Amino acid sequence: MSYPEQVYFGDGGEINAHFLPAGTAPDVGGPGDGMRIRYLATNDTTRGEFGLYRVMMKAKSGGPRTHFHRTISESFFILSGTVRLFNGEEWVDAREGDFLHVPQGGLHAFSNDSDNLAEMLLLFTPGAPREEFFEKLPKLGNATQEERAEFFDRHDQYYPG
Repeated sequence: MSYPEQVYFGDGGEINAHFLPAGTAPDVGGPGDGMRIRYLATNDTTRGEFGLYRVMMKAKSGGPRTHFHRTISESFFILSGTVRLFNGEEWVDAREGDFLHVPQGGLHAFSNDSDNLAEMLLLFTPGAPREEFFEKLPKLGNATQEERAEFFDRHDQYYPG
């Protein structure tokens, strides 16, 4: 295993870091929503290397059903509370400090079934435009079956069976 190909070819470095203060408001969802998401590092910010998101889930807020991705891996790091993670075989109660990595093709799901708030980091590699997925997913209620299928296909979101 070696380092990736060189991307930066300058001699003196650049001022190009991205800082996000802790108090920054979520990008998706509000106080009354079951899930709020703060974009920490988007596909654009990282030049496609990864996407990192902070997910804040209300008590009993549920989550997505079992799914998989063909082009991106997804990793979960629990910051607080208890998040139920499906690792393709079984559901586990993940708590602060627990981590789950799901390679491309791996079945997975998550939910907050507890009576308390839960927070986690989601990491997608390589980067993908998940922001559009997060923003438009709640608006699919009136979409046709064909529109939903196209949306999920465009966002590398597949459901078994």
